[in-house]
Amino acid sequence: MDALPVTNKAVGEPESFQNKVLETGAAVSQDFAPVKRICAHLNAFHAYAHEPKRGAVEANHYCAHLNDDVRQCILYDSPNQPARIIGIEYMITPKLYDTLDAEEQKLWHSHVFEVKSGMLIMPRPSGIPEAAWEIAENKEMEQVVHLYGKVYHLWQTDRGDKLPLGPPQLMTSYTTADQMPDFEKVVEDRDKRFGSDFRRKKQVREYIEEPRVHENADATWAKGGHGHD
Repeated sequence: MDALPVTNKAVGEPESFQNKVLETGAAVSQDFAPVKRICAHLNAFHAYAHEPKRGAVEANHYCAHLNDDVRQCILYDSPNQPARIIGIEYMITPKLYDTLDAEEQKLWHSHVFEVKSGMLIMPRPSGIPEAAWEIAENKEMEQVVHLYGKVYHLWQTDRGDKLPLGPPQLMTSYTTADQMPDFEKVVEDRDKRFGSDFRRKKQVREYIEEPRVHENADATWAKGGHGHD
């Protein structure tokens, strides 16, 4: 697969030669150990928890395992440079989710629809056959389908902000296609950029069993799309 086009322009002036030199020196001499633990790139769409009709925001998740029960992800607006960090997401197992109090549980969302609809993908690296990559992707989806996520966006790029302005925004995921405006068009446009096909993903994931979702999760949609109190 060819390199993806950069879909978002950098903020401000181009990076200076001095900064590029400093970055190169740091890359040679520093370890970056926490970042090296990133082991998965996922792509999906989020909705504003308190304003779900505002529109879908695409997010590239770069995730690492903190331990067997917790994953932590850095969210970018693009898979290519210049890419802006727009938020963070934590994913936890049902075992941990069940230890949370009811109000905290309402801040978390499920991933069942993301996985089963084909909307959540693990973009395929160039040079790897689709059939081989699909095996690895499905193994990832078998795990993610059970997890609960808590996500905050720090940079509201969808409204054209040039900097991460205002307080963090609690986001959520979709639980049905009709919750996302123009679901098929939005996901198809994403798929074209990544050489993917959500309809095929949906078919090949039919074997993945849908877990029971806790009644307190996905609180935005439980209250008719107006967010929780």
